Amino acid sequence: MLIDRLEHLRHVDALLRRFPVVSVLGPRQVGKTTLARQLFDRRGRGDWFDCEDPRDLARLADPMLALSRKQGLVVIDEIQRRPELFPALRVLADRRPIRARFLVLGSASGALLRQSSESLAGRVAYHELPGLTPQEVGPEKASRELWLRGGFPRSFTARTLQDSVRWRQEFIRTFLEQDLPQMGVGVSAASLRRFWSMLAYTHANLLNWSELGRSMGVSDHTVRGYCDLLEQSFMLRVLKPWHHNLGKRQVKAPKIYLRDTGILHTLLDVQDRRQLERHPKVGASFEGYFVESLALQLGARPEECFFWRTHAGAELDLLVVRGKVRRGFEIKFTEEPSVTPSMRSALEDLGLDHLDVIHAGGETFPLSDRIRAVSMDRAWQDVKPLRGSWNAP
Repeated sequence: MLIDRLEHLRHVDALLRRFPVVSVLGPRQVGKTTLARQLFDRRGRGDWFDCEDPRDLARLADPMLALSRKQGLVVIDEIQRRPELFPALRVLADRRPIRARFLVLGSASGALLRQSSESLAGRVAYHELPGLTPQEVGPEKASRELWLRGGFPRSFTARTLQDSVRWRQEFIRTFLEQDLPQMGVGVSAASLRRFWSMLAYTHANLLNWSELGRSMGVSDHTVRGYCDLLEQSFMLRVLKPWHHNLGKRQVKAPKIYLRDTGILHTLLDVQDRRQLERHPKVGASFEGYFVESLALQLGARPEECFFWRTHAGAELDLLVVRGKVRRGFEIKFTEEPSVTPSMRSALEDLGLDHLDVIHAGGETFPLSDRIRAVSMDRAWQDVKPLRGSWNAP
């Protein structure tokens, strides 16, 4: 079953009208190629190169010869495998009149962004394609099923829950055994699987590099490298702490989340909703699902997202800061949310206009002055995007 991703389609199409090069980034199997194919079919002319296809690699042996005569939309898939293409794209992007627009797709953000920013500064626009959202799958299948299965299209649309679990198991195996080695990772798949599983049990907790290193029998530096790999591959979110001079001791260690809860549940060996609701990590899973989902809903960039915690116990699960705007969220796996002293402290100390408490019940309602309870089923209607976000109305 194909789920149309119309908002992303419209946004990337608009970027292609303004920039000679557009880069769509996201994890493997999230739907980048499908999105590009829809855009390609709309435009009616151009060419397609897949950097995993030996035949296309042969055509790209001389990039200028292969690309300079192209017109229309030229798609280059898995471009992180051929970073030497970026200098050629810079030359072609500067031609006037513009003869072709280039849509490049990548599954590894770190190296790709560094290379493209050096060669294509001012010529390229970026769009990250995330997993599916409740708006895309429909309200009747929204938060609860998406939370369990995760946002990878093939996992969510699998015919049965067992098929979904099997797809995620195979995705993890392929990612560790094939994708990471192709990115230059020299660590065994077994070691990375063990590390990824450890992170699943650390999910939504403070990140302690030394403790993880001791558990793996490696140095702090090595652990940071592993985390960087997973973060650059869109598998991991490292949420930084917000700390200012408030006259209070504040936590300065980051928190860690697996970005897709379907992958998280597979690593925790959770296969159905009953197992999930009885699992000791259910609250952490719920929190991670909404940290990721709210960031997407708000249109917040990673550098705009934080958490806040003091050594005295006050905390806020998600703080989004854009300019003078500060949006605060507490995320509670409960059907009976209530106001806590911690919430009041966050409201005042962080200068929030208001605070939303995301909960597992079915209604949105005020809890007190400037504090609102928001149902997990209504967060997509009740939480509005930040002004200036690509998905803002």
